[in-house]
Amino acid sequence: MKSFHPPRRILMGPGPTEVEPRVLAAQALPPVGHLDPSFQDLMEEIKGALQTIFNAPDHACVPLPAPGTAGMEAAIMNLIEPGDRVVIGINGVFGGRMQEMARRAGANVTAVESEWGKPVDVERVTAELKREKTKALIFVHAETSTGVRSDAAALCKAANEHGAMTIVDTVTSLGGIAVNAKAWGADILFSGSQKCLSAPAGLSPIAVSERAREAIAARKTPPHSWLFDFGLLMSYWNKQGGARTYHHTAPINALYGFHEALVVLLEEGLDNAIARHAKMHAVFAAGIQAAGLKYLVAERDRLPQLNAVLIPEGVNDQRIRARLLRDWNLEIGGGLGALQGKIWRIGLLGAAATPWHVRFCLSALSQALSVEGFPVDAAAVSAAVDEALGIPN
Repeated sequence: MKSFHPPRRILMGPGPTEVEPRVLAAQALPPVGHLDPSFQDLMEEIKGALQTIFNAPDHACVPLPAPGTAGMEAAIMNLIEPGDRVVIGINGVFGGRMQEMARRAGANVTAVESEWGKPVDVERVTAELKREKTKALIFVHAETSTGVRSDAAALCKAANEHGAMTIVDTVTSLGGIAVNAKAWGADILFSGSQKCLSAPAGLSPIAVSERAREAIAARKTPPHSWLFDFGLLMSYWNKQGGARTYHHTAPINALYGFHEALVVLLEEGLDNAIARHAKMHAVFAAGIQAAGLKYLVAERDRLPQLNAVLIPEGVNDQRIRARLLRDWNLEIGGGLGALQGKIWRIGLLGAAATPWHVRFCLSALSQALSVEGFPVDAAAVSAAVDEALGIPN
């Protein structure tokens, strides 16, 4: 074996994304023990920062020591008990994944399926909540497989009005569009470190309301996961009431990097970061239109940070993405499930939401498409980008 030296890629897929050099540098700092007083101070700062970006001042917020899927599993396995009725809004791959997890937790699952590329249907969800007593409504705020945003405020309102708690997947939304646990009345929200937060993959921030914590504490049986048992996790992460209890060895250096990523985000300002993502999406969309390409998702429902671009008829998905990787060191994502071979998923996530990344991606894609027989007027694309950026001719 020899030391691994990864190629320098430009990551503009659905995640992982570009990572700030100062975040990588933070991960290279010397480790300390996971109960070291200095590390415990860092833990408290992480918790406070997560309360800020989730807009969840009364939620318990911690980063789980695993990727975003761990947050999904922790939320479901902690809150849901065998026999509980849950309603799940499904409009893509990750809603379907939550359905499978809820079934494994022993839930009685009612799925409300919407067309891929469309938001979760609030009216149909509300009808299901009215029909029968429900423990929880579960849905994806920003569906990574399709680039569509669902109306989290309306869905949480419907759940609250009908006595159901909520589990909200914010893996792709946190840091890129507004997430507001307090205003929504959301109970459990989870995310991932590798999307708009621009940290390496491997951590899953989760926010748990007081109502959800009470429900978890009142379970008849322990949660089906030991590592992600929220009560056990909080015995380590909760500083109140004396000494922390050993639960697991925290990923020290990963948390150094995550802390620095949160510092970077809060230095910019959460509202400014959200505005940046929206602006870069508008610029990118202008270039996509000038290139003769179209989106899967209607403009009003699009995620600015995850662009689902329809692949033109006759264009080979795999050849284009292979050419981008070979000639430009650029990675974009392909479609999942029913959308495989039909869309590209192009991320403007976190540190990749910049004018440079927009121009680079559009230039590379224009060249690759032209070589593959779909001619693109690169000058027209560049002019559209300039106009959207407000650069005079």
